Amino acid sequence: MKYQLKNKAQQGFTLIELMIVIAILAILMAIAVPAYQDYTIRTKVLEGTSVAGGAKLALSEFCQTAPGATVPTAANTGYVFVPGGTVEDFVAGVAIGGTCAAPTITITTVNTGAAADPVLVYTGAIAPNTGQVTWNCTSTAGLAAHLPSECRV
Repeated sequence: MKYQLKNKAQQGFTLIELMIVIAILAILMAIAVPAYQDYTIRTKVLEGTSVAGGAKLALSEFCQTAPGATVPTAANTGYVFVPGGTVEDFVAGVAIGGTCAAPTITITTVNTGAAADPVLVYTGAIAPNTGQVTWNCTSTAGLAAHLPSECRV
């Protein structure tokens, strides 16, 4: 008597197993894509904080050398921002204002991908004895998720 061994047919994944894998991937994508979009917008807005660094320095030096009733402006502080430069792709403008007692720097962002492009406002406070300037960042536009950590309330 001759015995024949049956070859087991190759089996793949069942339809239900494939559907479960696709459902898991869809859930992961629903969580990952919005988080990634917020991250990319936040990195574009961070360009504004680097631009603010130069304005902070110019404003701090001006207020320490010319205290009193002098109102800081871009012209008398020596800070010049040229929009559309090669480095600043996401900053539309920088406005210096306030007084030397409470100087302000307003950074307007553009093309960040957010529904409302964030506007960062840095307000300075000058210590009377040391002349050290402490900067506080707030926002007048944009979602909190799109702001740098120093500007979130």
